[in-house]
Amino acid sequence: MELMELKQQVVEANRDLPRQNLVKFSWGNVSAIDRERGLIVIKPVGIPYPELTVENVSVTDLEGNVVEGPLKPSVDLDIHRALYEHFPDCNAIVHTHSTYATVMAQLHRGLPCFGTTHADYFAGEIPCVDALTDEEILENYEWNTGMAIVRYYQEHGLNPKDIPAALSTNHGPFTWGEDVWDAVHKSVVLEEISKMAVHMLAIEPDWQAIPRVMSDKHYYRKHGAGAYFTNDDYGHGMIRRK
Repeated sequence: MELMELKQQVVEANRDLPRQNLVKFSWGNVSAIDRERGLIVIKPVGIPYPELTVENVSVTDLEGNVVEGPLKPSVDLDIHRALYEHFPDCNAIVHTHSTYATVMAQLHRGLPCFGTTHADYFAGEIPCVDALTDEEILENYEWNTGMAIVRYYQEHGLNPKDIPAALSTNHGPFTWGEDVWDAVHKSVVLEEISKMAVHMLAIEPDWQAIPRVMSDKHYYRKHGAGAYFTNDDYGHGMIRRK
């Protein structure tokens, strides 16, 4: 893919966040990585989504140095960099402060697989990762926020390809995917299943996840070598944006 096409995709995906009711004001960002060229395309800090264009979107190298664009890249750039560096199958990242997923993050609660909607997209509980130490907050905060996600996945033996979402404690949700539309799609799903979970837990705080055999059945019929239900949505291609 040419860099201009990747920039256009990042612009369009960022603009999709308010259309999908995932953000208020400029409370979120989408990025994508060009691993062959060693470049990251990301929303600039603070710019309103309607004003984002291929001319002003930020392009950096893998160390975070600006290569193209007149504006500073998102303050969350180093979070994205940490995930790209350690999750090699991740090609795009979405961060929002969507209401219900952020509620779970602020409660320091992971999102159990309460039903098959969740299981269609995520192979198990979406974790709320460990809180940062005082030192991690005061020094290299953004990088440490990304590394808290990375460490949790490493320490718990989680595959970021199978659970392409995490809740950053006290902060909010992150999703990632094969491209920007996959990552945005996962963010929409994450917010919807978080909404379901918040309502469920308000009614029954001790409700448990569905049986593993059920969640595995739904996940692996859409993912992996034995998948047979792959054409229902962008999960694998039906509403891919051009």
